[in-house]
Amino acid sequence: MYRKIKPAPVTSKPTDALVLLMPAKAEPTAAVPDPLALASLLGQADVTLSPGQTRTLYHTGRSRPGRTLVVGLGEAEKVTADTIRRAAAGALRELFTAKLTSASFMVEGLGESMAGAQLGRAIGDGLALANFGFDSYHGKSKRPTKPDKPINLTVELPADQRAGFKQALKIGEGVTTARTLSATPPNIANPLYIARYCKALAKKTGLKCTVIDARKAKELKMGGLLAVGAAGSTPPCMVVLEWSPGSAKTKPKPLLLVGKGVTFDTGGYSLKGDGGKGMKYDKCGAMNVIGAMHAIANLKLKQRVVGIVGLAENMIDREAYRVDDILTFCNGVTCEVTNTDAEGRLVLADCLAYGTKTYKPAAVIDFATLTGGVVVALGKKIAGVWSTSDELLGKVKDAGQTVGEPVWQLPLNDDYRKMMQAKHADLHNSAPVREAHATQGAAFLSYFVGQDAPKQIPTTPWVHIDIAGTSNTDGDVLMEKGPTGFGVRLATELASTL
Repeated sequence: MYRKIKPAPVTSKPTDALVLLMPAKAEPTAAVPDPLALASLLGQADVTLSPGQTRTLYHTGRSRPGRTLVVGLGEAEKVTADTIRRAAAGALRELFTAKLTSASFMVEGLGESMAGAQLGRAIGDGLALANFGFDSYHGKSKRPTKPDKPINLTVELPADQRAGFKQALKIGEGVTTARTLSATPPNIANPLYIARYCKALAKKTGLKCTVIDARKAKELKMGGLLAVGAAGSTPPCMVVLEWSPGSAKTKPKPLLLVGKGVTFDTGGYSLKGDGGKGMKYDKCGAMNVIGAMHAIANLKLKQRVVGIVGLAENMIDREAYRVDDILTFCNGVTCEVTNTDAEGRLVLADCLAYGTKTYKPAAVIDFATLTGGVVVALGKKIAGVWSTSDELLGKVKDAGQTVGEPVWQLPLNDDYRKMMQAKHADLHNSAPVREAHATQGAAFLSYFVGQDAPKQIPTTPWVHIDIAGTSNTDGDVLMEKGPTGFGVRLATELASTL
């Protein structure tokens, strides 16, 4: 992170700058310092206040030194929470460039279209998401992009926006955790490193952490996890993070979050043609679950939540698993390997089977960079979802809409499940046809969600979220190029509403 962002005390001193978020054609009110000078600035021909456009008014008088940064929101009737997020993110970059240490945020011209808490949360989201940079491994030959001494930023907001703002910053810490772990290179962030990180995080936040190492996984017959990680630089493992609030007795069944954590994916003997560049991001699903558990603990939610991540490195040597191998998972289902590059579902299968059997959850959400097919279908802005419960799916969609992490449903039924049935084992991990490629992954996973799953579509409420497209970005005003943490805010919002 470039700097620590914190809300200003209620009785704060005048700030270095006022950040004024305004839609086009809005008139500044008397609450704005120097409204006449500001109106004059906005009246200039080249100032249109299109979304994200900024203009700065400097105050030189003794009564109000400093500056007003005007950030456009576009047409008032089209302003959404995401508009506010992006405007706040753009403002942060301006404040950072100016090396300011305090700022007041004010939204003008929206009337009652957004509640104060919603505005505060959107501003906080924008600041938290933009306040990220991964330059931990810059060496002596490259000057760091962040200051030698980070400049903290104190933010002043109207009283009705402060609660939402504080909530966003707490969730933002979880998003930063996910993005930092996702960006960390595979020679550092191997399964052992991440397991140790989770232990330290649990100690810091009040989570309970259990690590199922390779030896224990063998006892539990986790054939998928063990096969994928057999040739890794460190042995595979499964990490369980639990949040159990004092009120958990009234809600004994937890929300179960599951994440795929392939710390690097060569494709195994089904070797990737491009050498695997960017495959450190194949762990993003698991890292986002870790980030969500961090955020949930920060917020001290009343809902009991369990996060399970399967961690393995898919490499090649004489210990590696092969095409034609037959694996047995911890729920007794067997699988003939037809493609060692369809490895994520093998890891997730043991996580889902173990998690649903052990914790008997009220609902299950899994996150995975699972298929290229979902990127072809939906691109990089929307995640694909498959579900066994319309009610749970509706809540996931609502949560995604609220936080700006949209999802789109794709079909799952017995016809797709039959595609995954094999001749020499119960299943094959990749069907012999490319039809419904993204859905094949979901259909495979449906055999591992609860006791009834091997025989029929799971009755356990379950949503599979394929984040292969949304897990990383080429960069924009909201996020720099790299991992996005997509799913942290969605999962946290969902947990807060169950």
